[in-house]
Amino acid sequence: MIRLLLVDDQAIIREGLRNLLQAQADLDVVGEASQGQEAVEQAIALTPDVILMDIRMPVMDGVAATRALSQQLPDARILVLTTFDDDDYVAQAMQQGAKGYLLKDTPSTEIAEAIRLVHRGYTHMGPGLFEKMLARPVAATAPEPETPPELAELTPRELEVLELIAEGCSNKEIAERLYIAERTVKNHVNSILSRLGVRDRTQAAILATKFL
Repeated sequence: MIRLLLVDDQAIIREGLRNLLQAQADLDVVGEASQGQEAVEQAIALTPDVILMDIRMPVMDGVAATRALSQQLPDARILVLTTFDDDDYVAQAMQQGAKGYLLKDTPSTEIAEAIRLVHRGYTHMGPGLFEKMLARPVAATAPEPETPPELAELTPRELEVLELIAEGCSNKEIAERLYIAERTVKNHVNSILSRLGVRDRTQAAILATKFL
């Protein structure tokens, strides 16, 4: 038996969904909520298998409720209920952990099948949203940070020392690894800090981790 929580701010929609879904032998509506905060409280108390989540609700909308539930109940399977003009909200909800979406006028047999799919771990996307998400402009990729020119001024030996600093090695350990005197390592470290314009080994290690 798949235990369901219905979340919608319109009582008539919750009633209609409950009547349709209770007719399915393997589905059981164990709770209802009229807004997101109530949905979070009910879900924590009832631990339903699948949550049918409306998007636009008072107090806490479906996106915020989905985010909260994904954090507090990571195993929750959330299936968003929406209309065609909610695609931006649905995209946000799915980014926050929702496992699928359905239009509110979807036939009951299809809703039931979508619930079963989500319960089994699949993602379900109803008609329209997938194409709209593909058509959304892709955010520009942030450019890779340029390597500081100061790193190019380091000698091959100083680069070796810097990499070992980034590994957390002490001067003594660096000397042992490179078979050089500890005093020589100290000189290399001072030169590295000066060339890179950083105050200490920690800042040098951060640069090395980021760019080497």
